[in-house]
Amino acid sequence: MKNYSLLRNQTYKKYKTIKSVHCPYLKTKVTFNSNGFRHFIYKAGGKKRDEESQVLRFQLLGQAVKILKVTTTLQEYQSDSKERLVEEHNQQVSKIVTIIYFGFIAILDGWKFKVIVKKIGNGHPFFWSVIPNWRTRAKEKLFHKGNMEED
Repeated sequence: MKNYSLLRNQTYKKYKTIKSVHCPYLKTKVTFNSNGFRHFIYKAGGKKRDEESQVLRFQLLGQAVKILKVTTTLQEYQSDSKERLVEEHNQQVSKIVTIIYFGFIAILDGWKFKVIVKKIGNGHPFFWSVIPNWRTRAKEKLFHKGNMEED
């Protein structure tokens, strides 16, 4: 894709300026950290997304911010426990932590979007992904498997 690098760089600059947005449902700020931007480019497990899928996510960043600022209803919830390294008393310790995914769905301009927010243990919630679910007329599904870790 010819303009991929340009779009990626522009989106990254915009992403860095967002910092966080207040989410009415969560009653707290959702941080836009490097994890969310990295997830635009890589799937869970480190496998790189195809450029078309990346570009689509870059283009939907603004929609994700809009949805998080106004959402008052949770449509999807997923909770898993995983072993992770955490810092405790200045040391890395392996612990079982709860990872929660919140899915917020909204229809904007005739498209259904899902925004996923991730929360690890007692940490702050952060933006994880934005997915176009389908056109509301055609019900055509795009880039969505139903697994919030991967999507």
